[in-house]
Amino acid sequence: MAERVRVIIDGETLDVPAFTTVAAAISIQGMRGTRRSITGEARAALCGMGVCHECRVSVDGRAHVLGCQTLCRDGLCIETMR
Repeated sequence: MAERVRVIIDGETLDVPAFTTVAAAISIQGMRGTRRSITGEARAALCGMGVCHECRVSVDGRAHVLGCQTLCRDGLCIETMR
């Protein structure tokens, strides 16, 4: 099993440890938010267990995936809604 995996976040490649969640990978990259609220405020993972839905991103073209519940795998394409 690979110790690191390569993901693409908003077009930028990032190597992260295997079993890293998408929300953690976004944080590792240094992003402050994954989407915008209806009033334009940056939103990001809050609860870390899938209850708040603030970590929603698109993964491999599928919208509204919970980043805190999704593990990174090689070649995963993540798009934030920021």
